[in-house]
Amino acid sequence: MTRERTLAAAAARFDSGQLQHELTDLVRYQSESQNPDQLAVLATYLTEAIRPRLEAAGFACTSHDNPVAGGGPFLFAQRIEDAALPTVLIYGHGDVVLGQAEHWSEGRAPFELRDEGDALYGRGSADNKVQHLINIMALETVLAQRGRLGFNVKIVMETSEEIGSPGLAQMMQQHAGTLAADVLIASDGPRLAADVPTMFMGSRGGIGFDLVVDLRDGAHHSGNWGGLLADPAMILAHALASITDARGQLRIPEWRPDSLTPDIRAALAGLPVGGTGGAGPQIDTDWGEATLTPAERAYGWNSFAVLAMKSGTPEAPLNAISGYARATCQLRYVVGTDAQGVLPALRRHLDAGGFEAVEVVPSEAGIFAATRLAPGHPWVSYVKRSITQTTGKAPHVLPNLAGSLPNDCFADILGLPTVWIPHSYMGCNQHAPDEHVLKSICREGLEIMAGLFWDIGEGGGPAPQ
Repeated sequence: MTRERTLAAAAARFDSGQLQHELTDLVRYQSESQNPDQLAVLATYLTEAIRPRLEAAGFACTSHDNPVAGGGPFLFAQRIEDAALPTVLIYGHGDVVLGQAEHWSEGRAPFELRDEGDALYGRGSADNKVQHLINIMALETVLAQRGRLGFNVKIVMETSEEIGSPGLAQMMQQHAGTLAADVLIASDGPRLAADVPTMFMGSRGGIGFDLVVDLRDGAHHSGNWGGLLADPAMILAHALASITDARGQLRIPEWRPDSLTPDIRAALAGLPVGGTGGAGPQIDTDWGEATLTPAERAYGWNSFAVLAMKSGTPEAPLNAISGYARATCQLRYVVGTDAQGVLPALRRHLDAGGFEAVEVVPSEAGIFAATRLAPGHPWVSYVKRSITQTTGKAPHVLPNLAGSLPNDCFADILGLPTVWIPHSYMGCNQHAPDEHVLKSICREGLEIMAGLFWDIGEGGGPAPQ
């Protein structure tokens, strides 16, 4: 019963093909939370794919309906070895985005795992099925080697993360006592570089909204009415252009955070940004806040994006002035931003610029809150030491991910320190056709998590704060 034997046993689960075989089974579930017709599959994923193996590992499991209509169900599991031992909360989500089968490369299909070189292709392979599979397999490995974990574990599995985690906050509030723990350790999102482990302690928040200019019904001949009818597309374009300057720097004062403190700047110094090794496009160094480094722009600052725009009929343009224009927008924001004040500030800004005709329509998906744990927190140092011991590489440490996660449900509602250890990478095509995970990261991820769980069971983790 040694740490080294446990790491070897974890690696053997990959080398034997066990992880790939089990991931193949998980990917087959078409658990698309964005498709209301697949609601039954979300429940089946939890009851067939996850619950039996957790119960076999000594977990007591309970299923829960979502308190929000249209949201997928939850599975709670716990293995309590001794109330005096530390308790780790683990989270994962079994839902995926739409398969988009018609857009995958030839020979690939979203719900059939395909093995090509170092990549395993399939919808959910990276987000999030392999990530919670690795963590569960690591727990099983420690149990097999030690005969016990040496700490308590509670698991929350949801099936609506890809539609904004409706009901998760309510469930955390209703079951706060049951889910009490010392730390959240979970996996989602990408590594900063495929060959270096990453850990992050929170995420940027996300607020979605549409800007709409609705002036009249129908379109009218551009020759007969040009110069006489206001063009909603032009009004919308000018309104959008007023939100940032020509290089994307935010012009709304309330959208500019004050939380990029010296300790956060120090934590971000030297971290890679964007895809490495050809994973993703090259970043535009002349875009975004001019006084910030790329890492500070991505992880320590707010960013505004126009996700889609439409006026008229782009696929078949007519010689007519449209009466309607719409842009779907998003603000990714960090701790220190008043989330509830974002849209009112936008309204004031538009009115001050003479854009009263532009309507602000909040997204039905709601708001992901921003969270962040101090880089010097004891659990951060503890996990970093464990990962370094396992891999021989110091991990990249992010105060918060650039993307958004429902981490506020654990950090703010349950009051937990939160540490995320992703088992994917920037070029995984998450949410896109040809989603995949790298075998090399899966193998190392199994070793990392088995080593971390071994360490917690051996030494109990840092002292409670």
